[in-house]
Amino acid sequence: MDTPSLFDPLTLRGLELSHRGWVAAMCQYSADAENPSDPANAPGVPNDWHLMHLGSFAAGGAALIITEAAAVNPAGRISPQDAGIWNAEQAGAWQRITDFVHRHGAVDARIGIQLAHAGRKASTYSPFAAGHGSVPPEDGGWQTVGPTPQPFGSYAAPAELDEAGIRQVIRDFADAAVRAVDAGFDTIEIHGAHGYLLHQFLTPLVNTRTDAWGGDEAGRNRLTLEVIDAVRAVIPDSMPLLLRISATDWMPGGVDAESSVVLARAAREHGVDLVDVSTGGAVPGASIKVGPNYQVEYAEAVRRGASIPTAAVGLIDSGAQAEEILKAGSADAVLIARAALRDPHWWMRAAADLDAKLPWVPQYERGARPGKF
Repeated sequence: MDTPSLFDPLTLRGLELSHRGWVAAMCQYSADAENPSDPANAPGVPNDWHLMHLGSFAAGGAALIITEAAAVNPAGRISPQDAGIWNAEQAGAWQRITDFVHRHGAVDARIGIQLAHAGRKASTYSPFAAGHGSVPPEDGGWQTVGPTPQPFGSYAAPAELDEAGIRQVIRDFADAAVRAVDAGFDTIEIHGAHGYLLHQFLTPLVNTRTDAWGGDEAGRNRLTLEVIDAVRAVIPDSMPLLLRISATDWMPGGVDAESSVVLARAAREHGVDLVDVSTGGAVPGASIKVGPNYQVEYAEAVRRGASIPTAAVGLIDSGAQAEEILKAGSADAVLIARAALRDPHWWMRAAADLDAKLPWVPQYERGARPGKF
């Protein structure tokens, strides 16, 4: 019997991945600040929760695990509880996790870090907090930044980034990438989606600047491409670089499939090896048509239009569903998120459902043989 497409290997540059079922980035809001009243010095250090959370997917059979958004500087955190990689302490904590994933994966598990800056959507309460919206300074909040002073809905107004501020953001992404390499990550994903800073510059619904960082499509794409260049320049040539995008804003006048193809084609020319295709998040009130496979058509459009590998994400729950996406040529990989939270051994279940063989970690192997002790 032929191996299901889901369990075919995939090579990106020098990285060989055991199969095409990966873990999408999912924020955990669990890097609790030791001194929340001083956010500039809040550690943003991943801890035992992150080790357990990410390590469970490795033991469960995932081939590639993408971490939650890791802020490239303190102001780039979505919440005061976000993890970061702007200093050596954070990088050391991440290395403990990369070592664990490499040592304890059921398959030859690999791990990537998602580098991010939340822009005007930063400094917000986590979903577990009693408050909502922007965190005020007295509760550990900070001044956010964006392409313009326009806020996201009822959030606090950001400060408009000037030339020096933009250049610093680019350096921060590059510096974070160096730390990520040193921390043992196998790949890096640049977060350009979900209404965070790079997406804010990409979409005409937010970026109304008239200088070289806006004004037209090339100007709006410039920051993302310069971040790609800066990161690509400091990581090994053998390391693949991923880019997550929101391929539609679900609003007239915003990012759409056509503009996303243009961006992806340019990203490929600048050294991106795969585009992780999501949607939405730029502005409140968008009319998103959510349902199974609701974002797959955008992964397919980018894959075909930009001639670049893509990963599909969004309400992909079963192995059969993932297999159908891959067999149809709609994407080169699938990213599992909420389904993996429900079942950290999703890949074992998918293999069983598709009549494929996937190794178990020896500690759990007896679970693969019901009735035997």
